[in-house]
Amino acid sequence: MRHGKSDWSAGGTADHDRPLNRRGVASAKTMGEVLTAAGLQPDLVITSSARRARTTAQLVAEAGGWSAPITADDRLYYCHVADVLAVIGETPDAVQRLMVVGHQPIWGALVAHLTGASTAMRTAAVAVIDLMLGASWANDGDVSGELVALLQPRHFAAG
Repeated sequence: MRHGKSDWSAGGTADHDRPLNRRGVASAKTMGEVLTAAGLQPDLVITSSARRARTTAQLVAEAGGWSAPITADDRLYYCHVADVLAVIGETPDAVQRLMVVGHQPIWGALVAHLTGASTAMRTAAVAVIDLMLGASWANDGDVSGELVALLQPRHFAAG
């Protein structure tokens, strides 16, 4: 998932600390409801440590009624695809469904790397990917998957 729309008018705020704007908050809540309605609640949410990504993760989980733990990882802020794959590879094997919240342009590159699909990851968009990993999340970076759905808040009522 890409974080919701951030507030560029929050003057004097460092990039890492930039909040969501009203649309970003509404879109995050919409996506939580959409994912729950589709039966796509994660067992674990890992988010970039940036404020806008952490807030997105919290709002999505609250709106979706999820009990999944949310953890922030600094490696998902200003990262590369290999960094994201390393974070995914550390996921406990008991986790069946993982949500990772981060930033463009890496999220679009990640979807392309995993699925071969070129897609625009707009704010608060969720790419649902079925990864071909077997029984473990461990990977050497040469992992692939199928893009099952690309969900964008603008396609739903409150987004």
